[in-house]
Amino acid sequence: MLGLKLPTDPRWVNIVEKNIEEILTDHAYCEQKAASTAISLIVSFPEYTEIVQEMTKLVKEEISHFKMVHDKIIERGWILGRDRKDDYVIQLVTFFPKGGSRTTQLVHRLLYAALIEARSCERFKLLSEELEDQVLAKFYRDLMVSEANHYTMFLNFARQYGEREEVDKKWQELLTYEAQIMEDLSKQETIHG
Repeated sequence: MLGLKLPTDPRWVNIVEKNIEEILTDHAYCEQKAASTAISLIVSFPEYTEIVQEMTKLVKEEISHFKMVHDKIIERGWILGRDRKDDYVIQLVTFFPKGGSRTTQLVHRLLYAALIEARSCERFKLLSEELEDQVLAKFYRDLMVSEANHYTMFLNFARQYGEREEVDKKWQELLTYEAQIMEDLSKQETIHG
């Protein structure tokens, strides 16, 4: 369903299990950044009323996920660590050239968001199936559904506001590029790395 061209190496879960504190901190910041992305889309494209409406809902949902992850950190007697750069996202957002029409810029941002959500969903599924910690496995199973919904929402908006055939071509090209990025990742206890 997600269309990812390179699945995560299941051994990534072994890396995660050795440092749950790190993955939870990284995950918390991913949720915060997702809320920030939704706010940025509202600010950048206020004339797209349907997007503004959906992004407003998404901000609330993503910040509630941030709180849920933060609560997991607190429950374990830890504190939220510092944010770190997300090499995956940094590399991903260089794919499309800068500029173009407002519609083109919107479509590119929606496609990036769709892919980030798709990869998060895939990672959450893996964590839900492979983590020995059953509390966290259930936590990630529940969040996986939200990520899948976000992925389809962003992709559907891209197809709605862009020319469908062109958007689908760009989506396939972006998926291929993302697979190349993933070949060098899956070696850290981060959601995307």
